[in-house]
Amino acid sequence: MQVWPAIDLRGGNCVRLRQGDYAQETVFDTRPVSVAQRFASQGAKHLHVVDLDGAREGLPVNLPAVQEIVAHSKLEVELGGGVRDEQTIIELLGFGLNRLVIGTSAIKNAEWFTEVAHKYPGKLVLGIDARDGLVATDGWLETSKTEAIPLAQDFCRSPLAAIVYTDIATDGMMRGPNVRAMAEMQAAVDAPVIASGGVTTIDDVRALAAAGLAGCIIGRALYEGTIDLAEAIAVGEESGVWSPESGGRTK
Repeated sequence: MQVWPAIDLRGGNCVRLRQGDYAQETVFDTRPVSVAQRFASQGAKHLHVVDLDGAREGLPVNLPAVQEIVAHSKLEVELGGGVRDEQTIIELLGFGLNRLVIGTSAIKNAEWFTEVAHKYPGKLVLGIDARDGLVATDGWLETSKTEAIPLAQDFCRSPLAAIVYTDIATDGMMRGPNVRAMAEMQAAVDAPVIASGGVTTIDDVRALAAAGLAGCIIGRALYEGTIDLAEAIAVGEESGVWSPESGGRTK
């Protein structure tokens, strides 16, 4: 199982929010690139970056910090937040980002997302953020009546890199992930699902691996020291490799 440490960017800083609430922000570092380099030194191969300002504004905002991370971390970097048109996709991939997470635009313009997913195969990640199984959009500011699993199944006809599935209720709360919801999503689709939200202890990582998830994102727990990143990566590697053919993991 892949482990993706997370950096959330706001105002050029590395921050974390509770349940996606911009009023509940904690600044952890003013130099995001140093955080990325620290993750790399602990054995990370992947990095999940969210441009929180971009998610609200509808276009990437923290590009200088993103470019610095890409240039100096040597990690596989995916970016979400404000990716809402093809020109932005072209520019961001041109910066050296490995893949892009698209949520709001995919949900509000499914035809467009399907088109670009085929145009850039293996480069786009569908970001689904949900409250009680219902999809939220626009930086989690709006909750729709769309159910997350049927939506994901519809999009899986396209050559997605992965699905990042976030349970908003657990995100940043340090109370453990919604393992059941994550497992249900992975079982329902033939794309790798990256679980996000609430991963707090090494046992949470083990639980997600045992549930068959292709990966997990770890954020606040790394900053507050409740999970050792190197240990989490080791647990992920021990769990085997996610395979769509087998519907789960293979050693």
